[in-house]
Amino acid sequence: MGIFKDKGVVYKPVSYVDLGPHSHDVYISPKVKAPRMAGLLVTIFAWFLESRIFGPILLYILKKDNLIHRLVSFADLEESPVFVPLHLDEDLEEQQIKCIESDLSPPEQVQKATECLQFSEYMVKNPKFSFYRWTIMDYSKAYTSGKITPQLVADQFVAAIRESSEPAFQMSFFIDYNIEDIVKQATESTLRYERGQALSVLDGVPIAIKDEIDCLPYPTTGGTKWLHKARQCTDDACCVKRLRLCGALLVGKTNMHELGAGTSGINPHYGATRNPYDRSKVAGGSSSGSAAVVSSGLCPAALGVDGGGSVRMPAALCGVVGLKPTFGRVPQSGVLPLNWTVGMVGILAGTVEDAFIVYAAISDQSRTHQPTTVSPKLHFPLLKSPNTVSNIKLAKSVEWFNDCTEDIKVCCSRAVDQLYKCYGWEIVEVTVPEIEVMRLAHYVTIGSECSTAIACHLEKLDMAELGGDARVALSVYGAFNSREYLNAQKIRNRQMQFHKNIFAKADVIVTPTTGVTAYTLYDDALKTGELDYINGAALIRYQISGNFLGLPAVTVPVGYDKLGLPIGLQFIGRPWSEATLIHIAFAMQALCISDYKKPQVFYDLLKQD
Repeated sequence: MGIFKDKGVVYKPVSYVDLGPHSHDVYISPKVKAPRMAGLLVTIFAWFLESRIFGPILLYILKKDNLIHRLVSFADLEESPVFVPLHLDEDLEEQQIKCIESDLSPPEQVQKATECLQFSEYMVKNPKFSFYRWTIMDYSKAYTSGKITPQLVADQFVAAIRESSEPAFQMSFFIDYNIEDIVKQATESTLRYERGQALSVLDGVPIAIKDEIDCLPYPTTGGTKWLHKARQCTDDACCVKRLRLCGALLVGKTNMHELGAGTSGINPHYGATRNPYDRSKVAGGSSSGSAAVVSSGLCPAALGVDGGGSVRMPAALCGVVGLKPTFGRVPQSGVLPLNWTVGMVGILAGTVEDAFIVYAAISDQSRTHQPTTVSPKLHFPLLKSPNTVSNIKLAKSVEWFNDCTEDIKVCCSRAVDQLYKCYGWEIVEVTVPEIEVMRLAHYVTIGSECSTAIACHLEKLDMAELGGDARVALSVYGAFNSREYLNAQKIRNRQMQFHKNIFAKADVIVTPTTGVTAYTLYDDALKTGELDYINGAALIRYQISGNFLGLPAVTVPVGYDKLGLPIGLQFIGRPWSEATLIHIAFAMQALCISDYKKPQVFYDLLKQD
């Protein structure tokens, strides 16, 4: 295709780029050129892309029309590539924190976390709340008091899953769950409580695991019908082992977008996970099942994997908290290696406190599981009250912030204003440059890594075993070449420098979590998946820096659109600043939690008949 070579952008050096509010950097809203496709159209389109004759031509046109050629493929950059977004351990000046010793066990780290929460009045149900999700501490207190047992909770959980699978619901929360294993765990937990020997506050608490993470006795499918046959699950992932040591009741493998290669959560093999706030809407992806089980009350927390907003996006659409730690904070062993340098285990939870407790359980300071010799100190936030931290500076890039639906813009702007009015936190206007460039560079990166990860299996695979949208995704992923990948990593270097300069002025960057709320789930997509790149680009608009640059980020529910669908606000932090992020998220939650609404599909597992 050399004769068709496009002219690429010549990027000026980082030092010449103005990051102030009056920067001349032109904000480019995603110029996605692709019609929505589903059903037979997706299958036909996949066939054309896989064709040796038509495929290269179509792929060239797609890359050209969506600005990949201009902004990435043929771009001229002076920066050297950065392949892995690792960050040195810096001495951050964080407020109201506890430094955690490096040799503590997971239960001991959870105990330290609960000590940080012991003065939190928000851990107790407030009668003024319009709706309340049971927390990890609620479960622990109910078990300790003998009001209810893990066995009874397990029974109610199984009954709820069966009901949710009936034709009237078809929620498709799980790919796999094992009643015998759930009951066995619950029985052991009940006995521990009877003996007064609970392992931690997580003992007997239902926690779900995304089917991208190894968790015995289940195979790890990655949302496919074939990957578990090629790659056997022989042990728990490290994060799962740590939860087991805390006594968590691991209730099964949640549904996900096939291979994590989409944002809707529609899986043609295991069903489309539906949004508990409106069954006719998508739950988001790829950690769709994990978000939905938390939203619906089945679990106070769940694990997901965030490679392109895959934890934060569905969390926002389903009205729950989503926390993605810094790259390297949580061990990746036992997680499907679909995207090595952008994927990260994350947490979905009903409250910020619950996300914090699970974060405490799965975080590892030892060098055994770190990707390099970096061994960052672990800090926990002291959540004594929402107004604990002061002088917080929130960086806001106005054009980017406002590139969303009107409902989201109004809701998120109101939430940011509340932070200023209630806590006196300062809003610092900045420009985050080359946002669309970063999105495309991330797409090249995650696509290249995914296609490389499973390349050895594709030669033997019957493509009919893949959903239509996954086939299209893999065709596009496989079209990226070495120059494009290297240029993407040069863009990563630029963005890491840009963000470092922004964090010299502010503590966090604040954005909406998604550009749209949950959109309609159409029947024509159920058997093939769908191609909806316009909605997909809007969903992922604010997610990329967390993955591409390895930064920690958290989303908190802050309101609803006119249809009653949840809206999330996101905070992106400096490397290793999870404690500050949790403080900020906790403060934001305190201003909004009394107005949270109950989903249409909701289960109360602590009810006592």
